[in-house]
Amino acid sequence: MQKMQENTVASELINFLNDSPTAFHAVEEAKKRLRNAGYEQVSERQDWNLEAGKRYFFTRNHSTIVAFAIGNKFEAGNGFYIVGAHTDSPCLKLKPVSKVTKGGYLKVGVQTYGSGLWHTWFDRDLTVAGRVIIKEEKDGSVSYSHRLVRIEEPIMRVPTIAIHLDRNVNSDGFKVNTETQLLPVLATSIKTELNKAIAESDPLKSEETLADGKNSDKVMIKSKHHSLVLEMIANQIGCKVDDICDFELQVCDTQPSVIAGAAKEFIFSGRLDNLCSSFCSLKALIDATSSESDLKDESGVRMVALFDHEEVGSNSAQGAGSPVMLDALSRITSSFDSDSKSIPIGKGYYISQAYGFDPHWYVEEQKLEMSKGLLPKAIQLSYLVSADMAHALHPNYMDKHEENHQPKLHGGLVIKHNANQRYATNAVTSFLFREIASKHNIPTQDFVVRNDMACGSTIGPILASGVGIRTVDVGAPQLSMHSIREMCAVDDVKHSYEHFKAFFQDFSNLDAKITVDI
Repeated sequence: MQKMQENTVASELINFLNDSPTAFHAVEEAKKRLRNAGYEQVSERQDWNLEAGKRYFFTRNHSTIVAFAIGNKFEAGNGFYIVGAHTDSPCLKLKPVSKVTKGGYLKVGVQTYGSGLWHTWFDRDLTVAGRVIIKEEKDGSVSYSHRLVRIEEPIMRVPTIAIHLDRNVNSDGFKVNTETQLLPVLATSIKTELNKAIAESDPLKSEETLADGKNSDKVMIKSKHHSLVLEMIANQIGCKVDDICDFELQVCDTQPSVIAGAAKEFIFSGRLDNLCSSFCSLKALIDATSSESDLKDESGVRMVALFDHEEVGSNSAQGAGSPVMLDALSRITSSFDSDSKSIPIGKGYYISQAYGFDPHWYVEEQKLEMSKGLLPKAIQLSYLVSADMAHALHPNYMDKHEENHQPKLHGGLVIKHNANQRYATNAVTSFLFREIASKHNIPTQDFVVRNDMACGSTIGPILASGVGIRTVDVGAPQLSMHSIREMCAVDDVKHSYEHFKAFFQDFSNLDAKITVDI
């Protein structure tokens, strides 16, 4: 029975990974699962009418999603029990002008996103995916919509240079100039000559049309990107090339995620960092709130927040460094606070009393003192699990780990510690998370980086310092982090899911046993 559950959760993760080549696709897949589980979508642009015992979600930029289930006994000022993760991964993103022709080849201009192991992107079968903004005309009116796109087949490749032309590559290392040597090859110019006559006869390609400003938007998109790419996108969406206004596309590996290894104990996939955490936390929330009885005695709010842009610092409107988390906590709290109201604090900008910030706000050189609300209390009663994949012990590089902190595959979630606050874990938050695991016989591990090595970071310290919420940093162990092809253990997918689910089910009762002095 246990083995069946392991394979079921892992198989679901495989499906999620294969359906989520980009952050936009991951959020879309999350929405589908939430809707199927009875979650209702709300919009940040509209008022929220929330009810205890109900389940909701909202998205920002189609690349960040926050889902929450409100306990039947929830009152304004009660706590939020959150698992936070991120939807993005290191990748190559198409430049605003991606059309590159050189040496008889059509190449695609890309920029590096995050800290990827870029040498792993060579000699892979690649494609593109992302979102497209298209123009739609109906009954004489024009509107613009967001569409997801994914070209399934391999359409380009970044070839390595032959060893005969780089004799020292094995001794000196494979060093990549990411500006000049990391451009995927799309086609040869010779093949495109067959379409040259058609292209030259197209009025949208003529310099006169561009100079006159007629159809200049159509000329602009065609001048920035290879027609081959535009045509494939249009065919996949079912629109005309002229209807494409703009897009955000990234390069993707076409090799599917799989359960693999001689003992079928591993998952081989791209984007495990951090779609594995995203999936496990999302599935845990859904399964911990699937029936009315799950929320019957809950006094808090169970929440999952999946952010974009963690790999590049989280400083965006939809990153963990934005107000999205605080906005969510505030709006939920104020929805249940009969005394909550909005106070104007600037031109066209309002902030709810539920924020309760102190000291003062300065607006147009006037000091406005805001009354203390219930949100600060709610934040102090809340708890965040910052879930981001962890570095497993590498058998070929064992000296890279501190000898007493060597997380292993199959060993359960890794609790991350750092005295310099690169992780937000402390004794109280680690105890609470470990106690939940102990109750359910779920294994855990510990990690600190060596003193002579730099330490990475997560959304944990960002949210802990920005919101003031108690935080523990954890992650499932994996190998090949930031490679185009990563690996983790099937067991740890199960451990992650079970631990997050137990957290949602047990935390409010466990936290009630902690004395205020702690």
